[in-house]
Amino acid sequence: MTTLLIVLLAGIAAGALNSVGGGGSFVAFPALVAVGVGAVTANAATTVALLPGGLASLWVYRRDLVPIPSTSIPVLTWASVIGGALGAGLLLTLPSESFDALVPWLLAFATFVLAFGRKIAKSLRTRVAGRPTIVVGQLLLSVYGGYFGGASGLMMVAFWSVAASIDPGRLNPLRMSQMAAIYLTAGAVFLVASDILTEWLKLVLMFTGAIIGGFGGATIARQLSTRTLRGIVVASAAAMTVGYFVITS
Repeated sequence: MTTLLIVLLAGIAAGALNSVGGGGSFVAFPALVAVGVGAVTANAATTVALLPGGLASLWVYRRDLVPIPSTSIPVLTWASVIGGALGAGLLLTLPSESFDALVPWLLAFATFVLAFGRKIAKSLRTRVAGRPTIVVGQLLLSVYGGYFGGASGLMMVAFWSVAASIDPGRLNPLRMSQMAAIYLTAGAVFLVASDILTEWLKLVLMFTGAIIGGFGGATIARQLSTRTLRGIVVASAAAMTVGYFVITS
């Protein structure tokens, strides 16, 4: 019973964190590993389990969705769909050790860009990047999202904030939509090609918790100011970066 409660609570926390600033997989993935699920299976199960919570958050945010300059939401979503499927395929076919070693540094870079992206863009007089640049960047980040997922939403916000010269505080609804697209295709691959259904009870409990946390967290997040949301996003990124360096050291 304690094991199942841990999984449920981890799902609630992960869904809420994803809806506000991202990083829910850094709660869900360790929780599944802690209760005895293998690392690769836990990684795949995290993607599938957090999808319903992401969709619940997206429903709350549906009227707040706005595209980034030069690129429409459908084009961005297609890049996310394709990248998510490619990333899931890589997880199931390639060893993870070398890629996992890069994750803390990717997180550190994303945190830096989130914290100082607006000042950097202003000092460099950054113009809005063209559609090809944004689409290619989105595709690469979506491959990462399908493969590992940790903080991929934060990295997308960091990338958009500089490439499109836009305040990251306005990008939470778009982030949720793109993470849902990544999780949808990656989750479909995992359901068909991985062994996550052997842990079906834990999976059901975690995505039930993620729905509760995702809906509740998004409802609260919509009431917060852009400045507060940006602060939460940056703080979440910084905490996860430090935590991941500690865990992997």
